[in-house]
Amino acid sequence: MSKYSIFSLARNALSYHEDWQRAWRSPDPKPEYDIIVIGGGGHGLGTAYYLAKEFGYKNVALLEKGWLGGGNTGRNTTIVRSNYLWDESAALYEHALKLWEGLSQELNFNVMFSQRGVMNLAHNLHDWRELNRRVHAIRLNGIDSEILTAAQVKKEAPIFNVSPDSRYPIMGASIQRRGGTARHDAVAWGYARAADARGVDIIQNCEVTGLTIRNGKIEGVETTRGAIRAKRVGVVVAGHSSVLADMAGFRMPVESNPLQALVSDPIKPVLDCVVMSSAVHVYVSQSDKGELVIGAGSDLHVSYSQRGSFDIVEGIMGALCELVPMVSRLKMMRQWGGIVDVTPDRSPIIGKTPIDGLFVNCGWGTGGFKATPGSAHVFAATLAKGEPHRLAEPFALDRFHSGRLIDEAGAAAVAH
Repeated sequence: MSKYSIFSLARNALSYHEDWQRAWRSPDPKPEYDIIVIGGGGHGLGTAYYLAKEFGYKNVALLEKGWLGGGNTGRNTTIVRSNYLWDESAALYEHALKLWEGLSQELNFNVMFSQRGVMNLAHNLHDWRELNRRVHAIRLNGIDSEILTAAQVKKEAPIFNVSPDSRYPIMGASIQRRGGTARHDAVAWGYARAADARGVDIIQNCEVTGLTIRNGKIEGVETTRGAIRAKRVGVVVAGHSSVLADMAGFRMPVESNPLQALVSDPIKPVLDCVVMSSAVHVYVSQSDKGELVIGAGSDLHVSYSQRGSFDIVEGIMGALCELVPMVSRLKMMRQWGGIVDVTPDRSPIIGKTPIDGLFVNCGWGTGGFKATPGSAHVFAATLAKGEPHRLAEPFALDRFHSGRLIDEAGAAAVAH
Protein backbone atom coordinates (compact mmCIF):
# COMPACT_ATOMS: atom_id res chain seq x y z
CA MET A 1 0.00 0.00 0.00
CA SER A 2 1.37 3.43 -0.92
CA LYS A 3 2.09 6.16 1.64
CA TYR A 4 -0.66 8.25 0.04
CA SER A 5 -3.21 5.47 0.56
CA ILE A 6 -2.20 5.00 4.20
CA PHE A 7 -2.43 8.75 4.96
CA SER A 8 -5.75 8.94 3.09
CA LEU A 9 -7.24 6.12 5.18
CA ALA A 10 -5.94 7.66 8.39
CA ARG A 11 -7.33 11.09 7.51
CA ASN A 12 -10.76 9.72 6.71
CA ALA A 13 -10.79 7.56 9.85
CA LEU A 14 -10.03 10.59 12.03
CA SER A 15 -12.80 12.57 10.32
CA TYR A 16 -15.25 9.71 10.98
CA HIS A 17 -15.44 9.11 7.19
CA GLU A 18 -17.23 12.43 6.69
CA ASP A 19 -15.02 13.23 3.70
CA TRP A 20 -15.52 9.91 1.95
CA GLN A 21 -17.15 10.10 -1.45
CA ARG A 22 -20.71 8.77 -1.40
CA ALA A 23 -21.28 5.50 -3.23
CA TRP A 24 -24.45 6.93 -4.80
CA ARG A 25 -26.23 10.27 -4.87
CA SER A 26 -29.29 11.22 -2.80
CA PRO A 27 -31.21 13.41 -5.25
CA ASP A 28 -34.56 15.04 -4.78
CA PRO A 29 -37.25 13.46 -6.96
CA LYS A 30 -37.97 15.08 -10.33
CA PRO A 31 -41.55 15.87 -11.30
CA GLU A 32 -41.50 13.17 -14.02
CA TYR A 33 -39.57 10.10 -15.13
CA ASP A 34 -39.81 7.72 -18.05
CA ILE A 35 -39.95 4.73 -15.68
CA ILE A 36 -40.34 4.45 -11.91
CA VAL A 37 -39.22 1.32 -10.08
CA ILE A 38 -40.78 0.90 -6.63
CA GLY A 39 -38.66 -1.11 -4.20
CA GLY A 40 -35.01 -0.68 -3.20
CA GLY A 41 -34.02 -4.29 -2.73
CA GLY A 42 -31.77 -6.32 -4.99
CA HIS A 43 -34.50 -7.01 -7.56
CA GLY A 44 -35.53 -3.36 -7.80
CA LEU A 45 -32.01 -1.95 -7.86
CA GLY A 46 -30.98 -4.53 -10.45
CA THR A 47 -34.00 -3.65 -12.58
CA ALA A 48 -33.04 0.04 -12.53
CA TYR A 49 -29.44 -0.81 -13.39
CA TYR A 50 -30.35 -3.00 -16.39
CA LEU A 51 -32.88 -0.42 -17.62
CA ALA A 52 -30.02 2.06 -17.86
CA LYS A 53 -27.29 -0.28 -19.06
CA GLU A 54 -29.10 -2.69 -21.38
CA PHE A 55 -31.90 -0.50 -22.68
CA GLY A 56 -30.48 3.02 -22.55
CA TYR A 57 -33.04 4.59 -20.21
CA LYS A 58 -31.52 7.71 -18.64
CA ASN A 59 -34.56 9.09 -16.83
CA VAL A 60 -35.32 6.36 -14.26
CA ALA A 61 -36.20 6.68 -10.58
CA LEU A 62 -35.85 4.01 -7.90
CA LEU A 63 -38.13 4.71 -4.92
CA GLU A 64 -37.55 3.06 -1.53
CA LYS A 65 -39.67 3.80 1.53
CA GLY A 66 -36.76 3.08 3.90
CA TRP A 67 -33.12 2.37 3.20
CA LEU A 68 -31.64 0.29 0.39
CA GLY A 69 -31.58 -3.43 1.13
CA GLY A 70 -33.55 -3.00 4.35
CA GLY A 71 -36.23 -5.50 3.38
CA ASN A 72 -35.80 -9.09 2.26
CA THR A 73 -32.44 -8.41 0.59
CA GLY A 74 -30.90 -7.89 4.03
CA ARG A 75 -33.06 -10.53 5.72
CA ASN A 76 -32.28 -13.81 4.00
CA THR A 77 -29.80 -16.68 4.14
CA THR A 78 -28.05 -15.82 0.84
CA ILE A 79 -28.38 -19.22 -0.89
CA VAL A 80 -27.94 -19.29 -4.67
CA ARG A 81 -28.85 -22.27 -6.87
CA SER A 82 -30.67 -23.12 -10.10
CA ASN A 83 -31.53 -26.81 -9.63
CA TYR A 84 -35.28 -26.40 -10.10
CA LEU A 85 -37.55 -29.15 -11.44
CA TRP A 86 -39.89 -27.47 -13.91
CA ASP A 87 -38.54 -26.26 -17.24
CA GLU A 88 -39.81 -22.71 -16.79
CA SER A 89 -38.25 -22.32 -13.35
CA ALA A 90 -35.01 -23.99 -14.40
CA ALA A 91 -34.59 -21.59 -17.32
CA LEU A 92 -35.17 -18.49 -15.17
CA TYR A 93 -32.98 -19.53 -12.24
CA GLU A 94 -30.20 -20.77 -14.54
CA HIS A 95 -30.27 -17.37 -16.27
CA ALA A 96 -29.82 -15.83 -12.82
CA LEU A 97 -26.98 -18.18 -11.88
CA LYS A 98 -25.07 -17.39 -15.04
CA LEU A 99 -25.39 -13.68 -14.22
CA TRP A 100 -24.25 -14.38 -10.65
CA GLU A 101 -21.09 -15.97 -12.00
CA GLY A 102 -19.99 -12.68 -13.56
CA LEU A 103 -21.76 -10.19 -11.30
CA SER A 104 -18.73 -8.91 -9.37
CA GLN A 105 -16.97 -8.11 -12.64
CA GLU A 106 -20.16 -6.66 -14.14
CA LEU A 107 -20.67 -4.25 -11.24
CA ASN A 108 -16.98 -3.75 -10.41
CA PHE A 109 -18.00 -4.55 -6.84
CA ASN A 110 -17.23 -7.71 -4.91
CA VAL A 111 -20.56 -9.39 -4.11
CA MET A 112 -18.62 -12.28 -2.53
CA PHE A 113 -20.31 -14.93 -4.67
CA SER A 114 -18.95 -18.28 -3.46
CA GLN A 115 -19.74 -21.41 -5.50
CA ARG A 116 -19.27 -23.76 -2.57
CA GLY A 117 -22.08 -26.11 -3.65
CA VAL A 118 -25.65 -26.70 -2.43
CA MET A 119 -26.55 -30.17 -1.15
CA ASN A 120 -30.05 -31.65 -0.63
CA LEU A 121 -30.29 -34.63 1.75
CA ALA A 122 -32.43 -37.77 1.40
CA HIS A 123 -33.51 -39.48 4.64
CA ASN A 124 -35.82 -42.25 3.46
CA LEU A 125 -36.64 -44.31 0.39
CA HIS A 126 -39.23 -41.82 -0.86
CA ASP A 127 -36.73 -38.95 -0.53
CA TRP A 128 -34.10 -40.99 -2.35
CA ARG A 129 -36.37 -41.86 -5.28
CA GLU A 130 -37.64 -38.30 -5.64
CA LEU A 131 -34.14 -36.93 -5.42
CA ASN A 132 -32.94 -39.22 -8.22
CA ARG A 133 -35.93 -38.28 -10.39
CA ARG A 134 -35.28 -34.61 -9.79
CA VAL A 135 -31.57 -34.88 -10.59
CA HIS A 136 -32.26 -36.58 -13.94
CA ALA A 137 -34.90 -33.96 -14.83
CA ILE A 138 -32.54 -31.13 -13.90
CA ARG A 139 -29.74 -32.58 -16.00
CA LEU A 140 -32.07 -32.85 -19.00
CA ASN A 141 -32.27 -29.05 -18.85
CA GLY A 142 -28.49 -28.82 -19.04
CA ILE A 143 -28.07 -27.82 -15.39
CA ASP A 144 -25.38 -29.46 -13.27
CA SER A 145 -26.61 -31.88 -10.62
CA GLU A 146 -25.03 -34.96 -9.05
CA ILE A 147 -26.03 -37.84 -6.78
CA LEU A 148 -23.97 -38.51 -3.64
CA THR A 149 -23.93 -41.62 -1.47
CA ALA A 150 -24.00 -41.35 2.33
CA ALA A 151 -20.22 -41.86 2.39
CA GLN A 152 -19.76 -39.04 -0.12
CA VAL A 153 -22.03 -36.79 1.96
CA LYS A 154 -19.81 -37.46 4.97
CA LYS A 155 -16.75 -36.53 2.91
CA GLU A 156 -18.33 -33.28 1.69
CA ALA A 157 -19.79 -32.35 5.10
CA PRO A 158 -17.92 -34.22 7.87
CA ILE A 159 -19.88 -32.61 10.70
CA PHE A 160 -23.10 -34.37 9.64
CA ASN A 161 -24.18 -37.58 11.35
CA VAL A 162 -24.65 -40.24 8.66
CA SER A 163 -25.08 -43.19 11.03
CA PRO A 164 -27.93 -45.51 9.93
CA ASP A 165 -29.02 -45.60 13.58
CA SER A 166 -29.55 -41.84 13.80
CA ARG A 167 -32.99 -40.28 14.14
CA TYR A 168 -32.75 -38.91 10.59
CA PRO A 169 -30.52 -41.39 8.72
CA ILE A 170 -28.94 -39.97 5.57
CA MET A 171 -29.30 -42.27 2.55
CA GLY A 172 -27.57 -39.84 0.19
CA ALA A 173 -27.94 -36.43 -1.36
CA SER A 174 -27.92 -34.37 -4.52
CA ILE A 175 -25.50 -31.52 -5.03
CA GLN A 176 -25.25 -28.59 -7.41
CA ARG A 177 -21.62 -27.56 -7.26
CA ARG A 178 -22.19 -24.27 -9.09
CA GLY A 179 -24.58 -23.18 -6.36
CA GLY A 180 -23.45 -21.39 -3.23
CA THR A 181 -23.84 -18.11 -1.38
CA ALA A 182 -23.30 -14.38 -1.86
CA ARG A 183 -23.11 -11.30 0.36
CA HIS A 184 -26.65 -9.89 0.41
CA ASP A 185 -25.90 -6.27 1.29
CA ALA A 186 -23.01 -6.16 -1.20
CA VAL A 187 -25.48 -7.10 -3.94
CA ALA A 188 -27.67 -4.12 -3.05
CA TRP A 189 -24.71 -1.75 -2.76
CA GLY A 190 -23.13 -2.95 -5.99
CA TYR A 191 -26.32 -2.51 -8.01
CA ALA A 192 -27.02 0.85 -6.36
CA ARG A 193 -23.59 2.25 -7.16
CA ALA A 194 -23.69 0.95 -10.73
CA ALA A 195 -27.23 2.25 -11.35
CA ASP A 196 -26.38 5.66 -9.94
CA ALA A 197 -23.29 5.86 -12.16
CA ARG A 198 -25.61 5.43 -15.16
CA GLY A 199 -27.90 8.26 -14.09
CA VAL A 200 -30.62 6.45 -12.13
CA ASP A 201 -32.09 8.59 -9.34
CA ILE A 202 -32.09 6.47 -6.18
CA ILE A 203 -34.51 8.09 -3.74
CA GLN A 204 -34.62 6.66 -0.22
CA ASN A 205 -37.15 7.47 2.52
CA CYS A 206 -39.75 7.96 -0.18
CA GLU A 207 -42.82 5.84 0.52
CA VAL A 208 -45.41 5.34 -2.20
CA THR A 209 -48.80 6.19 -0.70
CA GLY A 210 -50.95 5.95 -3.82
CA LEU A 211 -51.00 5.32 -7.55
CA THR A 212 -52.30 7.86 -10.04
CA ILE A 213 -54.51 5.98 -12.52
CA ARG A 214 -56.76 7.46 -15.17
CA ASN A 215 -58.93 5.50 -17.61
CA GLY A 216 -57.22 2.29 -16.63
CA LYS A 217 -53.71 3.62 -17.29
CA ILE A 218 -50.92 4.51 -14.87
CA GLU A 219 -49.89 8.16 -14.83
CA GLY A 220 -47.64 8.29 -11.79
CA VAL A 221 -47.35 7.77 -8.07
CA GLU A 222 -48.13 9.67 -4.89
CA THR A 223 -45.32 9.62 -2.35
CA THR A 224 -44.35 11.11 1.00
CA ARG A 225 -42.11 13.43 -1.04
CA GLY A 226 -44.79 14.55 -3.47
CA ALA A 227 -46.38 13.36 -6.70
CA ILE A 228 -44.18 11.94 -9.45
CA ARG A 229 -45.38 11.29 -12.98
CA ALA A 230 -44.35 8.32 -15.13
CA LYS A 231 -45.76 6.40 -18.08
CA ARG A 232 -44.54 3.07 -16.75
CA VAL A 233 -44.19 1.87 -13.17
CA GLY A 234 -42.63 -1.38 -11.96
CA VAL A 235 -43.57 -2.73 -8.53
CA VAL A 236 -40.85 -4.84 -6.88
CA VAL A 237 -41.71 -4.74 -3.18
CA ALA A 238 -41.75 -8.43 -2.21
CA GLY A 239 -43.96 -8.99 0.87
CA HIS A 240 -45.88 -5.75 0.35
CA SER A 241 -46.90 -6.47 -3.26
CA SER A 242 -50.54 -6.99 -2.31
CA VAL A 243 -50.55 -3.57 -0.61
CA LEU A 244 -49.54 -1.85 -3.86
CA ALA A 245 -52.01 -3.96 -5.82
CA ASP A 246 -54.75 -2.81 -3.48
CA MET A 247 -53.80 0.80 -4.23
CA ALA A 248 -54.29 0.01 -7.92
CA GLY A 249 -57.70 -1.55 -7.28
CA PHE A 250 -57.03 -5.21 -8.08
CA ARG A 251 -56.31 -8.27 -5.99
CA MET A 252 -52.99 -10.09 -6.16
CA PRO A 253 -52.99 -13.89 -5.53
CA VAL A 254 -50.25 -13.51 -2.92
CA GLU A 255 -49.98 -14.13 0.82
CA SER A 256 -47.27 -12.63 3.02
CA ASN A 257 -45.64 -14.86 5.61
CA PRO A 258 -42.72 -14.39 7.99
CA LEU A 259 -39.55 -16.33 7.19
CA GLN A 260 -37.18 -16.67 10.13
CA ALA A 261 -33.48 -17.46 10.39
CA LEU A 262 -30.64 -17.22 12.88
CA VAL A 263 -26.86 -17.30 13.13
CA SER A 264 -24.62 -18.94 15.71
CA ASP A 265 -21.52 -17.50 17.31
CA PRO A 266 -18.51 -17.71 14.97
CA ILE A 267 -16.32 -20.80 14.95
CA LYS A 268 -13.46 -22.11 12.83
CA PRO A 269 -14.39 -23.43 9.36
CA VAL A 270 -16.33 -26.71 9.66
CA LEU A 271 -18.71 -26.64 6.68
CA ASP A 272 -17.63 -25.95 3.10
CA CYS A 273 -21.05 -26.16 1.40
CA VAL A 274 -24.72 -25.38 1.93
CA VAL A 275 -26.71 -28.37 3.23
CA MET A 276 -30.51 -28.57 3.04
CA SER A 277 -33.00 -31.18 4.24
CA SER A 278 -36.59 -31.15 3.00
CA ALA A 279 -37.79 -33.97 5.29
CA VAL A 280 -36.40 -32.37 8.44
CA HIS A 281 -36.91 -28.89 6.99
CA VAL A 282 -33.69 -27.18 7.96
CA TYR A 283 -30.70 -25.81 6.10
CA VAL A 284 -27.30 -24.57 7.17
CA SER A 285 -24.19 -22.93 5.76
CA GLN A 286 -21.17 -21.20 7.28
CA SER A 287 -20.46 -17.55 6.64
CA ASP A 288 -17.04 -16.09 5.93
CA LYS A 289 -17.08 -14.76 9.50
CA GLY A 290 -17.51 -18.29 10.84
CA GLU A 291 -21.16 -18.07 11.89
CA LEU A 292 -23.48 -20.95 11.06
CA VAL A 293 -26.40 -19.47 9.11
CA ILE A 294 -29.50 -21.55 9.85
CA GLY A 295 -33.05 -21.44 8.51
CA ALA A 296 -36.15 -23.44 7.62
CA GLY A 297 -39.46 -22.86 5.87
CA SER A 298 -41.76 -19.88 6.26
CA ASP A 299 -44.24 -19.54 9.12
CA LEU A 300 -47.75 -20.80 8.43
CA HIS A 301 -49.54 -17.64 9.53
CA VAL A 302 -50.02 -14.49 7.45
CA SER A 303 -48.14 -11.51 8.85
CA TYR A 304 -45.97 -8.52 8.02
CA SER A 305 -43.80 -9.12 11.10
CA GLN A 306 -40.01 -9.00 10.75
CA ARG A 307 -39.33 -10.40 14.22
CA GLY A 308 -38.11 -13.85 15.17
CA SER A 309 -39.75 -16.18 17.68
CA PHE A 310 -38.22 -18.75 20.02
CA ASP A 311 -40.64 -21.54 19.11
CA ILE A 312 -39.33 -21.44 15.53
CA VAL A 313 -35.74 -21.50 16.79
CA GLU A 314 -36.55 -24.48 18.99
CA GLY A 315 -38.01 -26.39 16.06
CA ILE A 316 -35.13 -25.58 13.74
CA MET A 317 -32.42 -26.38 16.26
CA GLY A 318 -34.09 -29.57 17.44
CA ALA A 319 -33.80 -30.94 13.93
CA LEU A 320 -30.31 -29.60 13.27
CA CYS A 321 -28.92 -31.00 16.52
CA GLU A 322 -29.96 -34.47 15.37
CA LEU A 323 -28.14 -34.02 12.05
CA VAL A 324 -25.14 -32.12 13.43
CA PRO A 325 -24.73 -32.92 17.15
CA MET A 326 -21.89 -30.42 17.60
CA VAL A 327 -24.24 -27.43 17.11
CA SER A 328 -25.83 -28.18 20.49
CA ARG A 329 -22.79 -26.49 22.06
CA LEU A 330 -23.12 -23.29 20.06
CA LYS A 331 -24.85 -20.09 21.10
CA MET A 332 -27.34 -18.14 19.03
CA MET A 333 -26.04 -14.67 18.20
CA ARG A 334 -29.09 -13.15 16.54
CA GLN A 335 -32.30 -14.05 14.76
CA TRP A 336 -34.63 -12.21 12.41
CA GLY A 337 -37.61 -12.51 10.13
CA GLY A 338 -38.26 -11.41 6.58
CA ILE A 339 -41.59 -11.09 4.76
CA VAL A 340 -42.00 -13.50 1.87
CA ASP A 341 -44.78 -13.20 -0.68
CA VAL A 342 -46.15 -16.60 -1.62
CA THR A 343 -48.33 -17.50 -4.62
CA PRO A 344 -50.61 -20.57 -4.85
CA ASP A 345 -48.11 -22.40 -7.08
CA ARG A 346 -45.02 -21.09 -5.26
CA SER A 347 -43.69 -19.45 -8.42
CA PRO A 348 -43.19 -15.73 -9.08
CA ILE A 349 -45.42 -13.29 -10.94
CA ILE A 350 -43.57 -11.21 -13.53
CA GLY A 351 -45.26 -8.97 -16.07
CA LYS A 352 -48.37 -6.95 -16.78
CA THR A 353 -51.21 -6.10 -14.43
CA PRO A 354 -54.81 -5.06 -15.22
CA ILE A 355 -53.56 -1.45 -15.22
CA ASP A 356 -51.93 -0.35 -18.46
CA GLY A 357 -48.31 0.65 -17.83
CA LEU A 358 -48.19 -0.92 -14.36
CA PHE A 359 -45.97 -4.01 -14.09
CA VAL A 360 -45.26 -6.29 -11.16
CA ASN A 361 -42.44 -8.58 -10.06
CA CYS A 362 -43.36 -10.51 -6.92
CA GLY A 363 -44.27 -13.89 -5.43
CA TRP A 364 -40.73 -15.23 -5.09
CA GLY A 365 -41.48 -16.73 -1.70
CA THR A 366 -38.32 -18.11 -0.14
CA GLY A 367 -36.45 -18.16 -3.47
CA GLY A 368 -36.04 -14.46 -4.14
CA PHE A 369 -32.39 -13.84 -3.33
CA LYS A 370 -31.04 -16.55 -5.61
CA ALA A 371 -33.03 -15.10 -8.52
CA THR A 372 -31.88 -11.50 -8.01
CA PRO A 373 -29.87 -10.78 -11.19
CA GLY A 374 -32.07 -12.94 -13.45
CA SER A 375 -35.28 -11.47 -12.07
CA ALA A 376 -33.95 -7.93 -12.43
CA HIS A 377 -32.73 -8.55 -15.98
CA VAL A 378 -35.98 -10.01 -17.34
CA PHE A 379 -38.10 -7.43 -15.50
CA ALA A 380 -36.02 -4.58 -16.91
CA ALA A 381 -36.62 -5.99 -20.40
CA THR A 382 -40.35 -6.24 -19.66
CA LEU A 383 -40.54 -2.63 -18.47
CA ALA A 384 -38.42 -1.33 -21.33
CA LYS A 385 -40.40 -3.05 -24.09
CA GLY A 386 -43.83 -3.12 -22.49
CA GLU A 387 -44.04 -6.87 -23.14
CA PRO A 388 -42.78 -9.81 -21.06
CA HIS A 389 -39.28 -11.13 -21.64
CA ARG A 390 -39.45 -14.68 -23.05
CA LEU A 391 -38.23 -16.15 -19.74
CA ALA A 392 -40.90 -14.18 -17.88
CA GLU A 393 -43.83 -15.13 -20.14
CA PRO A 394 -44.76 -18.34 -18.24
CA PHE A 395 -44.93 -16.36 -14.98
CA ALA A 396 -47.68 -13.98 -16.07
CA LEU A 397 -50.44 -13.02 -13.65
CA ASP A 398 -53.14 -14.47 -15.92
CA ARG A 399 -51.87 -18.04 -15.40
CA PHE A 400 -54.11 -18.16 -12.35
CA HIS A 401 -57.07 -17.77 -14.74
CA SER A 402 -55.76 -20.05 -17.49
CA GLY A 403 -54.61 -22.79 -15.13
CA ARG A 404 -51.09 -22.95 -16.61
CA LEU A 405 -49.50 -23.12 -13.16
CA ILE A 406 -45.85 -23.82 -12.41
CA ASP A 407 -46.14 -25.84 -9.24
CA GLU A 408 -42.85 -25.56 -7.38
CA ALA A 409 -44.42 -26.15 -3.95
CA GLY A 410 -42.68 -29.48 -3.38
CA ALA A 411 -40.65 -29.81 -6.56
CA ALA A 412 -37.21 -28.63 -5.52
CA ALA A 413 -36.54 -29.56 -1.90
CA VAL A 414 -36.76 -27.12 1.03
CA ALA A 415 -39.58 -24.57 0.71
CA HIS A 416 -39.10 -24.08 -3.03
